[in-house]
Amino acid sequence: MPRDVAARRRRERSGRLAESFCAWHLRLRGYAILARRFRGPTGEIDIVARRGSAVVFVEVKLRRTLADALESLGPQQRRRIAATAEVFLASRPRLSGLDARFDVMLAVPWRLPVHIADAWRI
Repeated sequence: MPRDVAARRRRERSGRLAESFCAWHLRLRGYAILARRFRGPTGEIDIVARRGSAVVFVEVKLRRTLADALESLGPQQRRRIAATAEVFLASRPRLSGLDARFDVMLAVPWRLPVHIADAWRI
């Protein structure tokens, strides 16, 4: 197997593990996980959760440092996530009356994830 393919598989596996860890972190804080890795025609959302009257769209960023993780979410990716969130909400009319929120969870090896609630607005 070529080295770049092996490296990509390792990154994919690490990303999935970080998403699972973040989902458990959210569950422990009272969030109900509605979907993981939701795919729409415009992209993917890592975690969709609900807590109270809010539907929360969570992007998980795994990097070596918190600064790198925070910098890795650009405006184009935020627009893609927002468009995919609209698709998710349109497919679930029972959630239409709830508030939508966009959060980021920063994952760094050997540390608890950092949850930034309401990281941006559309």
